[in-house]
Amino acid sequence: MPVSYEQKPLLGKLTLTSQLSAETGLHIGGGGENLDIGGLDKPVIRDPLTKYPYLPGSSIKGKLRSILERLLNKPLNRSGGSGTWRYESDDLNDGFTEVEKGRSEVEEGRFIAYEGARTCQISRLFGSTGGSNFWMPIETAKEEGLYEENKNNRTFTIKNQNCIKINRGRNAPARLIIRDCHLIPESAEKLKQVDTGLYMTEWKFENGIDRVTAAANPRQLERVPAGSKFQFELVYTVENKNQVIEDLQNIAIALAILEDDALGGHGSRGYGKVKFENFRFSYRSLEQYRQMTSTPPGKSALQPLETIPNTQALLDNFGSLSEYVNRLLPGD
Repeated sequence: MPVSYEQKPLLGKLTLTSQLSAETGLHIGGGGENLDIGGLDKPVIRDPLTKYPYLPGSSIKGKLRSILERLLNKPLNRSGGSGTWRYESDDLNDGFTEVEKGRSEVEEGRFIAYEGARTCQISRLFGSTGGSNFWMPIETAKEEGLYEENKNNRTFTIKNQNCIKINRGRNAPARLIIRDCHLIPESAEKLKQVDTGLYMTEWKFENGIDRVTAAANPRQLERVPAGSKFQFELVYTVENKNQVIEDLQNIAIALAILEDDALGGHGSRGYGKVKFENFRFSYRSLEQYRQMTSTPPGKSALQPLETIPNTQALLDNFGSLSEYVNRLLPGD
């Protein structure tokens, strides 16, 4: 695999914070250590130091990615295990994922076109791991420096393009960071006062009924109570000025869809309705990072945008966010 000696550009970091409220009880599991009689079947995840419940950034990021894959109608070209499939860019450049092999050297299998991570709206936000069972047009492979190490591999005509099988694709790092969401202090204090028999959470008793035998299957789940409020933060790395607005708009739409969907487990049974409020954007350029040591005490190099109250306002007034980004970012 050829090594790229060009560093990815860094123009700055754009941070978005918000308050995430649980509108209904919410469950993101932490795994049980013991199977006690009468105990919880599914506890929530907790901070090991404070024992406070929290929302893992990985869970939120995975949900947002799933939402955007459906929004952008991305094909399912990579096995996720347990019979599930997901979308992935197999390389930085466009190509074809081989999801089913042909029964002979001359028989065509099944190929799904993927968009390279350089331009794919999903992969540049969430990152992508290079594939190992994909094909690329021969001319593209030569331009990308991938041909020599793969020149002895099979070639095949896919969708009227002469392609060569590539042993290993190239990874693309994510631009998007989503932090773990911890309880805001006021909400933590309120939850300490709840009297449910659990610390800062609630029991949810459910009973599944077998439709054939009518046998009961009782279970006890732990939930973060409705009304709990968490601090939400994501950081977007600005690498390409021409892609920032599109990426931020996709994030905004995904957050709005998440409000009408569910976060965590058992969403179809009413769990996990959430709401985002009081969006605050701030931007720090690369030059501002360099000047931080010379910034006078009490003065921040961050350049904030006026608070946006909710996702509806965020979508309705996206133009103001576009103007903010265009004003801050350097020209081409």
